[in-house]
Amino acid sequence: MTDLQDTRLMNTYPPQPVTFVRGVGSVLWDDAGRQYLDFLSGLAVTSLGHAHPAVAEAVCVQAKTLLHVSNLFGTEPQRQVAATLDRLIGAGSGRVFFCNSGAEANEAAIKLARKWAGPGRHVVVSAYGSFHGRTLATLHATGQPAKHEPFQPLPEGFRHVAWRDIDQLAGCIDPTVAAVLLEPVQGEGGVNPAGAEYFQSVRALCDERGVLMIVDEVQTGLGRTGAWFGFQHYGVLPDVVTVAKALGNGMPIGACWARDDVAAAFVPGDHATTFGGQPLATAAARAVLATMEAEDVPARARNAGAYLAAGLEKLPEVKAVRGLGLLIAVELDEGKDAGRVAAAALDAGLVVNAVTPTALRLAPSLLVTEAEMDDAVGILERVLGALGAS
Repeated sequence: MTDLQDTRLMNTYPPQPVTFVRGVGSVLWDDAGRQYLDFLSGLAVTSLGHAHPAVAEAVCVQAKTLLHVSNLFGTEPQRQVAATLDRLIGAGSGRVFFCNSGAEANEAAIKLARKWAGPGRHVVVSAYGSFHGRTLATLHATGQPAKHEPFQPLPEGFRHVAWRDIDQLAGCIDPTVAAVLLEPVQGEGGVNPAGAEYFQSVRALCDERGVLMIVDEVQTGLGRTGAWFGFQHYGVLPDVVTVAKALGNGMPIGACWARDDVAAAFVPGDHATTFGGQPLATAAARAVLATMEAEDVPARARNAGAYLAAGLEKLPEVKAVRGLGLLIAVELDEGKDAGRVAAAALDAGLVVNAVTPTALRLAPSLLVTEAEMDDAVGILERVLGALGAS
């Protein structure tokens, strides 16, 4: 077994309690051969489960065919994935820039907004409680001031307003603002849905003031919430949409979509990335999207999310369940420490995490079975009962 303390990794994460070596579907195995039920999916990444055969085969074939050429040249999977994303997001009304992560997708969106708006209009407004990435710009866009302090001074041009407060947002948009950046569900902020009324009001406000509406779908996109994209629950179409996480089912890839007239603000030389949209990543994404469409994962997430939420709501130690589809937060009764519960769940063979001090996050595979959901609820019931009795 690996000595978990003997590592040359930088100390950017807490001590890693388990070393995973293999996964299939919703199941993981550690280096001691112990089995776990994965209800976190690598933070909403492996939405088709681990080692999905279609994705594994696509990566294998592409690795033996063409690993990389620069973006000075075209590749088939890149163009096909861009076309599919454009169809799913904007019904053929936009264009896509590929990158390697959600933070990079949001960086692209921020740069695009500044280029589109022109000199003097560079400010991006986001919400407190949001999370948009760890680069310097996306860190400042993230509405969590405690995360800012160690890295000051951060790039200028970012403001924050209260979540779901349309009046405060309206008062913050002056002639220097280029865009509003929001999540349809605040994932790292505690799994807090925006709601249709708020998003529709934001859309109307952006139209009125002539600023872009950017929606960060890095965690919520591609079926997770029970729609292809979270904003689709709310009856709006953003100007810019960012995606990553589930797009590669574990292969690093991100994308920034923008409607045609906004995308046209970028010209050759304005933005670039060496590895963005390279053949291995886009071959994986092509297989992911084809499988997701064949499986109708939004419908599966809606149905499974309702089933899982109903089971969780029956637990006596659970105060509330919130979220959309299969992005769920379990708010625990007063006095319950979510971090302690998550650690105990891991010891009992269930992977979840504490998204706030009082709430657990569950984001299982979109192909999760009812039997697996029953097992997960049963483990949480036993863990909560044991901790309550201790």
